[in-house]
Amino acid sequence: MFFRTESLSQFIKQYPVVSALVVIHGVVFILTSLPADLGNSFMSIIMGVNFLISTGEWWRLVTPIFAHADLWHLLFNTFSLVLFAPALERLLGHTQFIIVYLLTGIIANVATLFIQPPLYISVGASGAIFGLFGVYAAILFIFKERAPTELKQIMLPLLLISVIMTFFTANVNVTAHIAGLIAGFFIGLFIFYKSKQ
Repeated sequence: MFFRTESLSQFIKQYPVVSALVVIHGVVFILTSLPADLGNSFMSIIMGVNFLISTGEWWRLVTPIFAHADLWHLLFNTFSLVLFAPALERLLGHTQFIIVYLLTGIIANVATLFIQPPLYISVGASGAIFGLFGVYAAILFIFKERAPTELKQIMLPLLLISVIMTFFTANVNVTAHIAGLIAGFFIGLFIFYKSKQ
């Protein structure tokens, strides 16, 4: 479920949305890493800045999902995406998966807007990734019959560790992580309750 055995071409064919997100992460990182006069100006347009969002720059609720502060930030979030997202893309289908991913990421950024101060700046896919964790949590705690053994063995400890580390890691948007997790959980409830009817 979480161990990747596919070739690159097989992975792209089976998980086109996850593959597209990985490419977007890479392209955006390259654009934001260009020399200061180019890269910084692009980052300044797409990063989440609360007071700019409140003045009408609403695209900043979406674009930070694809931007990352540095290489390690990019690699960590992209690795998490490649490891944990494919199973949900298979389960939910391509269209429903990207809707859940973007919706939880946007909700995480909206929560950041309302809870964090006006000068707060944020970037990263973590809110959306925690949204996926929330969907897994819905499966684990509410729809146990859908949960494979591997999910119980790996995801439950990972969920606990991820939430704990959120509060003890520097420069982490705690609001986005927790809001994304909660949003994913309730979206997962809605999806699976609906599929039962």
